[in-house]
Amino acid sequence: MSEISASNEINVSASSRRSGEVDTSRMSFMEKCGFGAGDAACNLLFNPITMFLSFFYTDIFGLTPAVVATMFLVVRLFDAFFDPFYGAWLDNTRSSVGRYRKWMAVFTIPFAISCLIMFYTPDVGYTAKVIYAFVTYTLLSILYSCVNIPYCSLGNVVTSNPIDRVSCQSFRFIGAGLASLFCTLTLLPLVGFFGGEDRASGFFWTLSLFGTLSIFLFLFCFFYTRERIVPPQNAPKEDLIGSFKKIIHNDQWLSCITIMFLDCLPSFIRGAVSIYFAIYILGFDEVSASLFLTVGIVSGIVGAYLTPVLTRKWCKVTIYKAVKLVCIVLSLVLFAIPSDQIVLIYIVVIVLNIIHSIGTPIVWSYIADVDDYGEWKLGQRASGLCTSGNLFTLKVALAVGGGLVGLVLSVTGYEANVAEQSETAIAGIYALMTWIPAIGYLLTFLATQFFYKLNRQTMAKISRDLYGTV
Repeated sequence: MSEISASNEINVSASSRRSGEVDTSRMSFMEKCGFGAGDAACNLLFNPITMFLSFFYTDIFGLTPAVVATMFLVVRLFDAFFDPFYGAWLDNTRSSVGRYRKWMAVFTIPFAISCLIMFYTPDVGYTAKVIYAFVTYTLLSILYSCVNIPYCSLGNVVTSNPIDRVSCQSFRFIGAGLASLFCTLTLLPLVGFFGGEDRASGFFWTLSLFGTLSIFLFLFCFFYTRERIVPPQNAPKEDLIGSFKKIIHNDQWLSCITIMFLDCLPSFIRGAVSIYFAIYILGFDEVSASLFLTVGIVSGIVGAYLTPVLTRKWCKVTIYKAVKLVCIVLSLVLFAIPSDQIVLIYIVVIVLNIIHSIGTPIVWSYIADVDDYGEWKLGQRASGLCTSGNLFTLKVALAVGGGLVGLVLSVTGYEANVAEQSETAIAGIYALMTWIPAIGYLLTFLATQFFYKLNRQTMAKISRDLYGTV
């Protein structure tokens, strides 16, 4: 069947492999909505960070692109190394509401507060602003991990059913897309409404509103989901070093985190530079720029909706690889379109975002599959560590992507708040929007093709061995 089953010498019977209770009931529609609400809550605050934070720091807060690039790289790398230790700690916690949901709820309000503090612009000198930005961005990054790692780990234990795993991830990214759509449609107009000419004040009050909404969505997720895969109450706790030693031997986890890193790069780079592309390449004002970003978000929702439809019929790994190949072509097509062909650019961006977003729920469903594989092969279920490892690489990708955006803008001579950019700056924005993401898509395809082995047939065998189901 596969290299995995042929080489697996540790695999034993289903009854001796199960770690604790496994509720094999299917997820209800409301529970999937609750799970999706969790990522909607995350994206109400994370979307402004990925799409507007670079613009906020350079054009409103007043930092140079070089400082922003350095800050993104340093803080995100520091935060990324925090994640695996936190995830391993979560795996050893126990509570009446599960290992992960509790901590998502505990850190919800602190995370929301940290976000609005980060978007506050103090009336101080430049050096003090740099220090303030570093401190507040670091605080937000840590608290985001404290909320997001439990939430993402919940996706590994909320169901053992392979169809529901993709479906709940689809609901998740539809929720994320709707939250991103709300942010994209309303953020800049609300900034103007709350702040008028004072855009710094407008950003602060707008993020205060978003933070309040996110708290309610997190609580909805907490109350309408449950953890179906739980360890026995008397299960021995794994020390951190032992957990790390075991998971390093999970070769598919190593493949998964590599794919996650490569998958995120095109998304983060294009997401961060889209507003620059809309304003300085297409010549849009803030309202038209919001519309351009909105079209991309709506397209992403459509793509996430299509994912479970496609994966019911075909192997999700095959679909994922096909998605990456199509995205390469579309990215290069976008590069070749003249900037005055607005309608054509819109069409390509819409199709590109739809295709790209078909793959997003799939790559996140890999984490639960990898967790099953680790239990099947090594006798270790480490949902928090599996998830935090993927979030570690996601944040490294965020650091590299954000740093690359700042570096390219700085090297090519980007100047904030000017009517027209230089030819080199325009070329830099085009590169970040098109052919640099195309390279990321190519590397993602190659990593999946040669290293990721958990296809439909292999996962069917693992599911039979662990849960007695397919």
